[in-house]
Amino acid sequence: VRAHLSLRAFPAGLMSDLSIFWLSYFLLLAFGLVVLRIIVRRDYLRRGRLSKPVSLLQSALFFIYGGFPVIYLNDDWPVVHVPTAVNFIGLSFIILGLSFLFFGMIKLGILRSIGRGEEHLELAGIYCGIRNPQALACGLYVVGFAMLWPSWQALAWAILYFVLIHVMIITEEEHLLRIHGDEYAKNCREVPRYFRLHSLVLCLTVITT
Repeated sequence: VRAHLSLRAFPAGLMSDLSIFWLSYFLLLAFGLVVLRIIVRRDYLRRGRLSKPVSLLQSALFFIYGGFPVIYLNDDWPVVHVPTAVNFIGLSFIILGLSFLFFGMIKLGILRSIGRGEEHLELAGIYCGIRNPQALACGLYVVGFAMLWPSWQALAWAILYFVLIHVMIITEEEHLLRIHGDEYAKNCREVPRYFRLHSLVLCLTVITT
């Protein structure tokens, strides 16, 4: 008897679902890397801001990402099958994430949030505690969603978000450093890219006051 499992040991339907998931996953990852690290970066270098088509392409990437769970969610979704405590924490993350997201977009402005507004550093309010509050906000939402409907696919989906958003932020930081120089470098030294505990407390204070 062979000690290892062959692919034939898996039901055909399961293998089909796995193939679709991983194919879609790596295609989305590749698409994201091309958009964020090549197309967006080139637009910043040539124009100093994102053109409308590239801005729409970047937004489309994250809309596609947001819809990705339909590939793996069960037929009974959105029914939740997790313990009450996990349900509470997941919902809290989602609500907190949406609050951060909308507050950050209102503070920064819609056009600047998608790379098309005037380029000046936002250093006040929530941005004095976190350089990328909207990235953190979406991350909280993703983690909360994955907690409510947990699976290994949900974990992979959450990891993909943090890979894509980190690449996007690195590209934006290069652009901001070229434009603002020492002022932005100083901001990077003083304010965390994502969060430290005291910075997160500061941001929550800003939102609630």
